[in-house]
Amino acid sequence: MDSILDPSRLEAVELSTEEQLRYARHISIPDVGKAGQLRLKSARVLCIGTGGLGSPAALYLTAAGVGTLGLVDFDIVDATNLQRQILHGTDDIGRPKIDSAIDTLSQINPEVSIERYDTAFTSDNAMQIAESYDLILDGTDNFATRYLSNDVAALLKIPNVYGSIFRFEGQCSVFAPHLGGPCYRCLFPEPPEPGMVPNCAEGGVLGVLPGIIGSLQCLEAIKLLLGIGDPLIGRLVHFDTLRFRLREFKLRRDPECPLCGENPTITELIDYEEFCGMNKSKAEDEIPTVTVEALRDRMSDSTPFTLLDVREPSEVELCQLDRSVNVPLGELPDRTDELDRDSEILVHCKLGGRSANAVKLLIDKGFTNVKNVEGGIDAWSQRIDSTVPRY
Repeated sequence: MDSILDPSRLEAVELSTEEQLRYARHISIPDVGKAGQLRLKSARVLCIGTGGLGSPAALYLTAAGVGTLGLVDFDIVDATNLQRQILHGTDDIGRPKIDSAIDTLSQINPEVSIERYDTAFTSDNAMQIAESYDLILDGTDNFATRYLSNDVAALLKIPNVYGSIFRFEGQCSVFAPHLGGPCYRCLFPEPPEPGMVPNCAEGGVLGVLPGIIGSLQCLEAIKLLLGIGDPLIGRLVHFDTLRFRLREFKLRRDPECPLCGENPTITELIDYEEFCGMNKSKAEDEIPTVTVEALRDRMSDSTPFTLLDVREPSEVELCQLDRSVNVPLGELPDRTDELDRDSEILVHCKLGGRSANAVKLLIDKGFTNVKNVEGGIDAWSQRIDSTVPRY
């Protein structure tokens, strides 16, 4: 396929002697050459997130000589990031990720212009941020921003290079309806219920996996910019690291898609947190809750109750509260008979999302005295007992 870039843009760029030396191994490839390197230098790529996926993607885009790299991130470097987010180091803990990312990337290649957006990518600013870029590389880890990135790219008619990771598996694709392929909504018309799909913080991820998937995203971005090869438009690659199995799935554009279908109903950005159920509904507001302070007081009196931990066993190995009973959320529907219906049941997880779903499930099954522990064991560690490890 042809490059997604306007050929006239090449007239405005040239390679210095230093750049010709830096990119010599690119230029010596017949399918790239000096013209291809000039395309990269003229390109503008927006990378949303500088975490697990964004780190390797931004590193290789910078090393490859993409002219302008936009970085969107408002997060702070945490010790738990360092196992996989290779833009950041131990000395960066507590710093804004975008600061440590720019420091690292500037050392890799000072010729690349980096535009920073130390803000959340939202419906209010997404179009303004993305409108000057040639493609979006989505390095996010939540469904609301994935749908937002997809919709912005489709409305601006630029490719959205998608990647996602979980534990030992990852996947990558290019969503570009304007180039004949489907969009993310064609594949996932509706988001999952909040809390039903654990994120990396809850479910974990093998540290090297985002390096692989993020590099694949960078590869697809470079192919699109150069106009070489066969990009993953209309295809999704799934990588199972434990079996070292790569599988390719054909993706079709959905004619009923509300964004890129024959009769689209989404013509502007929407409230993506509401769409993904992240805003509390009235039903969620009615879920009985207790604070970790109330749980502490409850644990100190003699009245019996059940403390139900719905995290995964691997999480329980890291830390657990005294007297807790572990039944992972995924197993709970088949194990409710193990719980005493006459007992008060307080449910917790890591942050409170999975436990809220567990409370709803138990109430639906007829349990009448069940409450969610707000903030989960993470809040317990921060506000009650700092000896309980955070993860």
